[in-house]
Amino acid sequence: MDSSPHKLYHVHAFDSRQCLEQYFSDKPDMVFGEDSLKFPIDNLRQLFTVGHIKGDNLVDISLGSFIHHLYSASEFFKNIIVLKINNRCIMELKRWVDERTGAFYWGHTSTLLQEKEENSDQFEDKEGKVRSAIQHVVKYDLEKENMTDPLVLPPADCVISVWLLEAVSKDQDDYIRYLRKFSKLLKPGGHIILLGGLGATYFTVGKDKFHAFTSDAGFIRKTLVGEGFIIDYCKIKERTAVSDLIDYKTVIIISAHKEK
Repeated sequence: MDSSPHKLYHVHAFDSRQCLEQYFSDKPDMVFGEDSLKFPIDNLRQLFTVGHIKGDNLVDISLGSFIHHLYSASEFFKNIIVLKINNRCIMELKRWVDERTGAFYWGHTSTLLQEKEENSDQFEDKEGKVRSAIQHVVKYDLEKENMTDPLVLPPADCVISVWLLEAVSKDQDDYIRYLRKFSKLLKPGGHIILLGGLGATYFTVGKDKFHAFTSDAGFIRKTLVGEGFIIDYCKIKERTAVSDLIDYKTVIIISAHKEK
Protein backbone atom coordinates (compact mmCIF):
# COMPACT_ATOMS: atom_id res chain seq x y z
CA MET A 1 0.00 0.00 0.00
CA ASP A 2 1.21 3.49 -0.86
CA SER A 3 1.47 5.63 2.28
CA SER A 4 1.15 8.94 0.40
CA PRO A 5 -1.96 10.94 1.34
CA HIS A 6 -2.19 12.13 -2.26
CA LYS A 7 -3.28 10.34 -5.40
CA LEU A 8 -0.75 9.14 -7.97
CA TYR A 9 -1.02 10.32 -11.56
CA HIS A 10 -0.22 6.96 -13.14
CA VAL A 11 -2.51 5.03 -10.79
CA HIS A 12 -5.52 7.31 -10.43
CA ALA A 13 -7.04 8.91 -13.52
CA PHE A 14 -7.52 12.67 -13.48
CA ASP A 15 -9.73 15.00 -15.49
CA SER A 16 -7.40 15.93 -18.35
CA ARG A 17 -9.60 18.84 -19.50
CA GLN A 18 -9.67 20.27 -15.98
CA CYS A 19 -5.87 20.09 -15.89
CA LEU A 20 -5.65 22.06 -19.13
CA GLU A 21 -8.10 24.67 -17.89
CA GLN A 22 -6.25 25.18 -14.61
CA TYR A 23 -2.66 25.28 -15.84
CA PHE A 24 -2.61 26.02 -19.59
CA SER A 25 -5.70 27.98 -20.65
CA ASP A 26 -6.18 31.62 -21.67
CA LYS A 27 -8.71 32.29 -18.92
CA PRO A 28 -8.21 35.53 -16.93
CA ASP A 29 -7.79 33.60 -13.66
CA MET A 30 -5.14 31.22 -15.09
CA VAL A 31 -2.06 32.49 -13.23
CA PHE A 32 0.54 30.04 -14.57
CA GLY A 33 1.10 31.67 -17.95
CA GLU A 34 4.70 32.72 -17.33
CA ASP A 35 5.71 29.35 -15.90
CA SER A 36 3.66 26.77 -17.81
CA LEU A 37 3.31 28.53 -21.19
CA LYS A 38 5.94 31.20 -21.89
CA PHE A 39 8.90 29.53 -20.16
CA PRO A 40 8.69 26.24 -22.09
CA ILE A 41 7.80 27.88 -25.40
CA ASP A 42 10.70 30.34 -25.22
CA ASN A 43 13.32 27.85 -24.08
CA LEU A 44 12.28 25.02 -26.39
CA ARG A 45 12.37 27.41 -29.33
CA GLN A 46 15.92 28.33 -28.36
CA LEU A 47 16.95 24.69 -27.92
CA PHE A 48 15.63 23.49 -31.27
CA THR A 49 16.55 26.48 -33.41
CA VAL A 50 20.27 26.26 -32.60
CA GLY A 51 20.20 23.18 -34.83
CA HIS A 52 21.70 20.57 -32.55
CA ILE A 53 18.47 18.74 -31.76
CA LYS A 54 16.77 17.39 -34.86
CA GLY A 55 16.11 14.13 -36.67
CA ASP A 56 13.45 11.68 -37.80
CA ASN A 57 11.70 10.62 -34.59
CA LEU A 58 10.81 12.46 -31.39
CA VAL A 59 9.00 10.74 -28.53
CA ASP A 60 6.92 12.91 -26.22
CA ILE A 61 6.13 11.38 -22.84
CA SER A 62 4.53 14.15 -20.79
CA LEU A 63 1.82 14.79 -18.23
CA GLY A 64 -1.77 15.35 -19.32
CA SER A 65 -2.77 16.37 -22.86
CA PHE A 66 -1.00 19.67 -23.61
CA ILE A 67 0.69 20.26 -26.97
CA HIS A 68 2.34 23.71 -26.87
CA HIS A 69 5.75 22.22 -26.01
CA LEU A 70 5.77 20.55 -29.44
CA TYR A 71 5.55 23.67 -31.63
CA SER A 72 9.29 24.09 -32.17
CA ALA A 73 9.93 20.33 -32.21
CA SER A 74 7.56 19.93 -35.15
CA GLU A 75 9.89 22.13 -37.22
CA PHE A 76 12.87 19.82 -36.70
CA PHE A 77 11.44 16.30 -36.56
CA LYS A 78 9.60 14.37 -39.26
CA ASN A 79 7.61 12.22 -36.84
CA ILE A 80 6.34 12.78 -33.31
CA ILE A 81 5.14 9.81 -31.28
CA VAL A 82 3.13 10.80 -28.21
CA LEU A 83 2.90 8.42 -25.26
CA LYS A 84 0.00 8.80 -22.82
CA ILE A 85 -0.59 6.90 -19.63
CA ASN A 86 -4.39 6.72 -19.60
CA ASN A 87 -7.37 6.74 -21.94
CA ARG A 88 -8.73 10.10 -20.77
CA CYS A 89 -5.54 11.87 -21.81
CA ILE A 90 -5.51 10.01 -25.12
CA MET A 91 -9.11 10.99 -25.87
CA GLU A 92 -8.46 14.63 -25.02
CA LEU A 93 -5.39 14.79 -27.24
CA LYS A 94 -7.01 12.98 -30.17
CA ARG A 95 -9.97 15.36 -30.00
CA TRP A 96 -7.51 18.19 -30.72
CA VAL A 97 -5.45 16.27 -33.30
CA ASP A 98 -8.61 15.38 -35.24
CA GLU A 99 -10.00 18.95 -34.87
CA ARG A 100 -13.22 17.66 -33.40
CA THR A 101 -15.91 19.80 -31.79
CA GLY A 102 -15.05 20.61 -28.19
CA ALA A 103 -11.28 20.34 -28.58
CA PHE A 104 -9.23 22.49 -26.22
CA TYR A 105 -8.28 25.92 -27.60
CA TRP A 106 -4.52 26.47 -28.04
CA GLY A 107 -4.53 29.66 -30.11
CA HIS A 108 -3.12 31.76 -27.28
CA THR A 109 0.03 29.60 -27.17
CA SER A 110 0.71 29.55 -30.91
CA THR A 111 0.47 33.35 -30.79
CA LEU A 112 3.15 33.45 -28.07
CA LEU A 113 5.56 31.60 -30.35
CA GLN A 114 4.64 33.60 -33.43
CA GLU A 115 5.49 36.83 -31.62
CA LYS A 116 9.04 35.56 -31.00
CA GLU A 117 9.85 34.72 -34.59
CA GLU A 118 11.36 37.02 -37.19
CA ASN A 119 8.64 36.28 -39.73
CA SER A 120 5.87 36.97 -37.23
CA ASP A 121 4.17 39.20 -39.79
CA GLN A 122 3.58 36.11 -41.93
CA PHE A 123 0.92 33.84 -40.46
CA GLU A 124 2.03 30.27 -40.00
CA ASP A 125 -0.19 27.45 -38.80
CA LYS A 126 1.78 26.25 -35.77
CA GLU A 127 -0.96 23.94 -34.58
CA GLY A 128 -1.35 22.43 -38.04
CA LYS A 129 2.36 21.55 -38.15
CA VAL A 130 2.11 19.73 -34.83
CA ARG A 131 -0.99 17.85 -35.98
CA SER A 132 0.79 16.75 -39.15
CA ALA A 133 3.90 15.67 -37.24
CA ILE A 134 2.05 13.53 -34.67
CA GLN A 135 2.10 10.07 -36.25
CA HIS A 136 0.90 8.00 -33.30
CA VAL A 137 -0.68 8.47 -29.88
CA VAL A 138 0.20 5.37 -27.87
CA LYS A 139 -0.80 4.18 -24.41
CA TYR A 140 2.07 3.04 -22.22
CA ASP A 141 2.68 1.27 -18.92
CA LEU A 142 5.59 2.45 -16.81
CA GLU A 143 6.00 -0.93 -15.16
CA LYS A 144 6.50 -2.94 -18.36
CA GLU A 145 10.01 -3.59 -19.62
CA ASN A 146 8.85 -2.29 -22.99
CA MET A 147 6.48 0.49 -21.92
CA THR A 148 4.51 0.36 -25.19
CA ASP A 149 4.29 -3.45 -25.43
CA PRO A 150 3.33 -5.04 -27.79
CA LEU A 151 4.32 -2.06 -29.97
CA VAL A 152 8.07 -1.59 -30.41
CA LEU A 153 8.95 2.03 -31.09
CA PRO A 154 11.65 3.03 -33.56
CA PRO A 155 14.77 4.43 -31.84
CA ALA A 156 14.23 8.11 -31.09
CA ASP A 157 16.53 11.00 -31.88
CA CYS A 158 14.98 12.89 -28.96
CA VAL A 159 12.74 12.24 -25.97
CA ILE A 160 10.93 15.15 -24.35
CA SER A 161 9.18 14.84 -21.00
CA VAL A 162 7.28 17.70 -19.37
CA TRP A 163 5.94 17.71 -15.79
CA LEU A 164 5.84 13.89 -15.73
CA LEU A 165 8.75 12.46 -13.75
CA GLU A 166 7.80 14.49 -10.68
CA ALA A 167 4.23 13.20 -10.93
CA VAL A 168 5.03 9.48 -11.23
CA SER A 169 8.08 9.18 -8.95
CA LYS A 170 7.45 8.48 -5.27
CA ASP A 171 11.14 8.81 -4.43
CA GLN A 172 14.63 9.14 -5.91
CA ASP A 173 14.81 5.48 -6.85
CA ASP A 174 11.61 5.77 -8.88
CA TYR A 175 12.90 8.87 -10.65
CA ILE A 176 16.14 7.14 -11.65
CA ARG A 177 14.31 3.99 -12.75
CA TYR A 178 11.83 5.85 -14.93
CA LEU A 179 14.48 8.10 -16.43
CA ARG A 180 16.41 4.96 -17.35
CA LYS A 181 13.34 3.63 -19.16
CA PHE A 182 13.03 6.88 -21.11
CA SER A 183 16.71 6.70 -21.97
CA LYS A 184 16.25 3.27 -23.55
CA LEU A 185 13.98 4.86 -26.16
CA LEU A 186 16.92 6.86 -27.56
CA LYS A 187 19.43 6.21 -30.30
CA PRO A 188 23.10 6.42 -29.29
CA GLY A 189 23.88 10.13 -29.13
CA GLY A 190 20.18 10.99 -28.83
CA HIS A 191 18.89 13.94 -26.80
CA ILE A 192 16.59 14.12 -23.81
CA ILE A 193 14.74 17.25 -22.68
CA LEU A 194 13.17 17.42 -19.24
CA LEU A 195 10.94 20.23 -18.02
CA GLY A 196 9.14 20.42 -14.71
CA GLY A 197 8.76 21.96 -11.30
CA LEU A 198 11.32 21.82 -8.50
CA GLY A 199 10.50 21.65 -4.82
CA ALA A 200 6.90 20.52 -5.29
CA THR A 201 5.04 18.11 -3.02
CA TYR A 202 1.60 18.12 -4.70
CA PHE A 203 -0.51 19.40 -7.57
CA THR A 204 -4.27 19.70 -7.75
CA VAL A 205 -6.67 18.85 -10.55
CA GLY A 206 -10.26 19.72 -9.78
CA LYS A 207 -10.95 18.51 -6.26
CA ASP A 208 -8.19 15.90 -6.29
CA LYS A 209 -4.69 16.41 -4.90
CA PHE A 210 -1.88 14.44 -6.52
CA HIS A 211 1.58 13.51 -5.29
CA ALA A 212 4.66 15.31 -6.63
CA PHE A 213 8.22 14.16 -6.01
CA THR A 214 10.30 16.89 -4.37
CA SER A 215 13.37 17.22 -6.58
CA ASP A 216 16.10 19.81 -7.02
CA ALA A 217 18.42 20.77 -9.86
CA GLY A 218 21.44 19.07 -8.31
CA PHE A 219 19.68 15.73 -8.11
CA ILE A 220 18.43 15.93 -11.71
CA ARG A 221 21.86 16.84 -13.04
CA LYS A 222 23.51 14.05 -11.03
CA THR A 223 20.93 11.53 -12.23
CA LEU A 224 21.39 12.45 -15.90
CA VAL A 225 25.17 12.20 -15.64
CA GLY A 226 24.84 8.89 -13.81
CA GLU A 227 22.76 7.53 -16.69
CA GLY A 228 25.43 8.42 -19.23
CA PHE A 229 24.20 11.82 -20.40
CA ILE A 230 26.20 14.96 -21.11
CA ILE A 231 24.27 18.08 -20.09
CA ASP A 232 24.05 20.73 -22.80
CA TYR A 233 21.55 23.27 -21.45
CA CYS A 234 19.92 24.09 -18.15
CA LYS A 235 17.78 27.03 -17.14
CA ILE A 236 15.84 27.60 -13.93
CA LYS A 237 13.11 30.18 -13.40
CA GLU A 238 11.72 31.37 -10.10
CA ARG A 239 8.01 30.82 -9.66
CA THR A 240 5.80 33.79 -10.45
CA ALA A 241 2.35 32.24 -10.04
CA VAL A 242 0.39 32.94 -6.87
CA SER A 243 -1.83 29.92 -6.30
CA ASP A 244 -2.26 27.01 -3.92
CA LEU A 245 -3.13 24.58 -6.74
CA ILE A 246 0.51 23.44 -6.85
CA ASP A 247 3.49 24.18 -4.61
CA TYR A 248 6.59 24.04 -6.86
CA LYS A 249 9.26 26.64 -6.07
CA THR A 250 10.96 26.96 -9.46
CA VAL A 251 10.64 25.55 -12.96
CA ILE A 252 13.54 23.91 -14.80
CA ILE A 253 14.36 22.92 -18.34
CA ILE A 254 17.39 20.75 -18.91
CA SER A 255 18.69 19.18 -22.12
CA ALA A 256 21.34 16.48 -22.44
CA HIS A 257 22.63 14.01 -25.01
CA LYS A 258 23.48 10.37 -24.55
CA GLU A 259 27.10 9.41 -24.92
CA LYS A 260 27.64 7.19 -27.96
